[in-house]
Amino acid sequence: MTAPMPETTRSFLAALPAAQRQALEHLREVIIAAAPGAEEYVGYGIPAFRQDGALVSFGAARSHCAFYVQSPAVMEAHAAELAGLDTSKGTVRFTPDTPLPDALVARLVKARLAENAARQARKR
Repeated sequence: MTAPMPETTRSFLAALPAAQRQALEHLREVIIAAAPGAEEYVGYGIPAFRQDGALVSFGAARSHCAFYVQSPAVMEAHAAELAGLDTSKGTVRFTPDTPLPDALVARLVKARLAENAARQARKR
């Protein structure tokens, strides 16, 4: 039997080991500071934020935490800053003992906000 999907960020975080929980709580605070108008929700079983569409999300696996930027274009635009980190098309993986720099997270979130706002403007 599988564990039930978390319904809130709090329940998601509560189920994690202390080190991952603390790392992701801090990541969450940095995201909220960078995007104070974003709505927080749980989507696909992980904590996420939306503003003018999906923004960013985060999660945890057995051996790492993940920051889901959800944009290959933003990842490409910040490739130099992301060099040396464990990345894939729209994800940055990290461990609690090597958290992502706050300033980098803030820049990635702000880039996603700008990307979403531009997409919304094109729709109008």
